[in-house]
Amino acid sequence: MMTNTEIDRASPQWLQIGFYATSIVFNFCLIAQVLTVGVAYFNDPTWWTVHIWLVRGYSGLSLVLLSGSLIVPFSDKIRSLAASLPVLLGLQFCSIHLKTPLHLEVLHPLIGFTLFYVSSSLVHLVSRSLQIKLTS
Repeated sequence: MMTNTEIDRASPQWLQIGFYATSIVFNFCLIAQVLTVGVAYFNDPTWWTVHIWLVRGYSGLSLVLLSGSLIVPFSDKIRSLAASLPVLLGLQFCSIHLKTPLHLEVLHPLIGFTLFYVSSSLVHLVSRSLQIKLTS
C-alpha cells in the first residue's frame, strides 16, 4: 500500500503524463486542420466545413492545457507556451471573422503556423521534462 507522501509524489507525474497526452492530441488536431485546409483549397472545397468544425471541436483543449499548466508543476516556459495557445486561437478567430480596411485576414495563415510551432514546442518541452523526471 502507498503512503500519502508516495501518492502526493505520484499524482503530479500522472497529471504531467495526462497533460503531455493532451498536448499531443492538440498538436495532431492542428496537423489535421492544416491537411483539411490544403485539401479544401487544392482539391475539394467541401473540406472547408471539416476545417471549421475541427477548430470548433479542439479549441477547448487549449483551455484544458492552460489550466493544466497552472495546476501541474511545470517550468515557466511550458506555462508560457500553454498560455499562448488560447491567445493565438483567439487571434485566429479574430483574423478570419473581423472585417476591417486593414485586411487582417491575411494574418490568419501566419498565426496558424505560429500556433503549430508553439504547440509542437510545447509537446517537445513537456516530453523532455517527463524524460528527466522519469529517469531521476
